[in-house]
Amino acid sequence: MSVPADASSSPPPGLRVSVDLNLCQAYAQCCYAAPRHFRIEGHEALIYDPAPGVQDRADIERARIACPVQAIRVEDPERGP
Repeated sequence: MSVPADASSSPPPGLRVSVDLNLCQAYAQCCYAAPRHFRIEGHEALIYDPAPGVQDRADIERARIACPVQAIRVEDPERGP
């Protein structure tokens, strides 16, 4: 049986991403900016990663900035909203 040596040695929590689907108009600019994290399926169904790792911050921020209706919100527990 394995027991963690120290809880403080665990990796930091990742980012929290949310998309206001009432604002989203499926322009798909987020999909071009961060294709590993956002994609459109079907006619207009946005699929996204709600909890990417902090190492993906640059991709996620690029997608947030690319959204023409500012529907993407990113929270970083280390930095705040």
